[in-house]
Amino acid sequence: MTHAKTRDLFIATMSAAEARLLEWLARYSVDLLRISVGLVFLAFGVLKYFPGLSPAQDLAGRTVEILTFGLVPEPVAVLMVATLESTIGILLITGRWLRLGLALLIVAMAGILSPLVLLPEQLFRGRIWAPTLEGQYVLKDIVLLSAAFVIAARALGARMVLRGWRAS
Repeated sequence: MTHAKTRDLFIATMSAAEARLLEWLARYSVDLLRISVGLVFLAFGVLKYFPGLSPAQDLAGRTVEILTFGLVPEPVAVLMVATLESTIGILLITGRWLRLGLALLIVAMAGILSPLVLLPEQLFRGRIWAPTLEGQYVLKDIVLLSAAFVIAARALGARMVLRGWRAS
């Protein structure tokens, strides 16, 4: 077999494998993302039921207390956040009542990201405003919010379109 024929066979094989991979990704990637985000929410929510286990427990309690103008005391706020995050996790993992889960997630994200405005001194320290552990916790939620947008797009009917790709 000549070098050119070997190269052409390799390209054809890779194109077929790439096509299968793209089909698999288009079919399953958003569901895997939904389940992954759900697992993160469930895990972080469950941690808040156990005092001292969640690095964001105090931040969550203080934030809700501030947002409710002190009407919800910190211990109750932590339980509310734990329940909200656990519920979101279960709904995303199961895919049941997905729109409700996504709506709750957006509400939760408003609360989760609000310390960036309400409590920046707790999230960032030093001359260069390096993120604290709590700050890192909040910053990673920006990625979760972006993932939620992808999941919401799919839940509302969007589909992946493979453009500009063709098997050779």
